[in-house]
Amino acid sequence: MLSAMKNDIVDLKSFYASTLGRLADRSIAMALASVWAEMPEERLIGLGFTLPWLDRFAADAERSLAFMPAGQGATRWPLKGPSSAALVFEEELPLVDASIDRVLLVHALEHAENPREMLMELWRVLAPGGRLVIVVPNRRGMWARFEHTPFGTGRPFSRGQITALLRETNFTPGAWTDALHFPPSETGWIMKLHALLERTGRRFWPIFAGVIVVEAQKRLYQGLPVAARASRRVFVPVLAPQGATTRNAGNLSPGASTRANGSREA
Repeated sequence: MLSAMKNDIVDLKSFYASTLGRLADRSIAMALASVWAEMPEERLIGLGFTLPWLDRFAADAERSLAFMPAGQGATRWPLKGPSSAALVFEEELPLVDASIDRVLLVHALEHAENPREMLMELWRVLAPGGRLVIVVPNRRGMWARFEHTPFGTGRPFSRGQITALLRETNFTPGAWTDALHFPPSETGWIMKLHALLERTGRRFWPIFAGVIVVEAQKRLYQGLPVAARASRRVFVPVLAPQGATTRNAGNLSPGASTRANGSREA
């Protein structure tokens, strides 16, 4: 199933503020905890909409950044202190090579215009032995079939498709798990029984989980061919008339344009 809809930052924040969203957050957090290898003083980035889990898993990180795709929009993170959030183009991250220890990818891969290019860019910025943790809607799951949650938008994946994509981009899949075994319903009795349904589903029908979670490691023994892009994508201010030019447009670096232009503050 493929939905043309994309997640918007306002809708994402609204969903995770709801009761159903908080239950989904908790289910995914439990799944992440089971594959999250301890890496003290790590350099961590979250790409997509990862704020609910960065708040949990970034406590021991040396530094952590929340990167949000330009098509989604951005919001401030953390709420207190200096902001560590940035609006980016996911195929051209404003980071030097081998500078990150772990990447958490949520609400991102299913919306990528080119998933392979995205993963190749993440391979570039990850340090040797770096880890990539992906949360992606399950093609066989019920959550991918309803568009009232963020998991019903974009392109869902099967485990086989994720495995092939990871190997193609020089990652080695490691630990697998899943989450969201209860129905994406706001019906009272279902929400009251969500914990029982989650435990039962994890045991008896994991193939129909709402999301697949996989941890992969950067593979070093096979080089990636480097091809120059014919053009670079440039983001323009959302309030600027199409075709209009600005006096300072030529002075913006590509990294600055991804952060300064095309943003939507929630």
